[in-house]
Amino acid sequence: MKKTLFFIPLILIIFSGCDTLSQVARTTANQYSTNPSSLEIGNGLKQALELGTNKSSDQLSTVNGFFSNAAVKILFPPEAQKVERTLRTLGLGKLADNVILSLNRAAEDAAGKAKPIFVNAIKQMTLQDVTNILLGNQDAATQYFKRTTTLQLAASFKPVVQTSLNKVGATKYYSDAAAAYNRVPLVGKVNPDISDYVTQKAIDGLFVEIAQEELNIRQNLSARTTPLLQKVFSFYDKNKR
Repeated sequence: MKKTLFFIPLILIIFSGCDTLSQVARTTANQYSTNPSSLEIGNGLKQALELGTNKSSDQLSTVNGFFSNAAVKILFPPEAQKVERTLRTLGLGKLADNVILSLNRAAEDAAGKAKPIFVNAIKQMTLQDVTNILLGNQDAATQYFKRTTTLQLAASFKPVVQTSLNKVGATKYYSDAAAAYNRVPLVGKVNPDISDYVTQKAIDGLFVEIAQEELNIRQNLSARTTPLLQKVFSFYDKNKR
């Protein structure tokens, strides 16, 4: 009889626990079954974009962020690649290497200035912008940033790039390289000013990284690190099919 009395509360506890677990399971299963509200979509996407742009800016602004990344590494400008070939032929390969390294160092210095520009663009997004980005092409956010931030990025990056080019010696290296090339008889002259080129390449590199981050969060569940991101991009997953 005592055993029976002992098991009755135990059984009740077990079944009560099962009911609780079932409720949790149902809640988890239904958590993302309802569509997110417009406010949730807006906040979730903006959260994702801020995470992605911050990560891209941080990665590229570290030492070797550009130089060691084959996708964004800055080389001689196309019109000046003949300069590089000629310098290496003349035994001035070290000078050419210094030019390339210093161009990338300048871009790395500039990349850290992108964050507030992207944050401002995100804050100004309309509900229509958010919806178009969430349900648009896999690079919809990247294209939005290109349209809305390129001019600001160029204006912000240019003085930083110019200062950095001077600081790391790029201006001198490239001017020396251009001067050495321009002294070669019977060759076309090249412009020794490199700052506009590096500014544009730094911006291009940022958008390459942002596109990768955008694709990552659209495709990989593990990249959706908050409940809001999970809910919003679960809605995206259902609607992209």
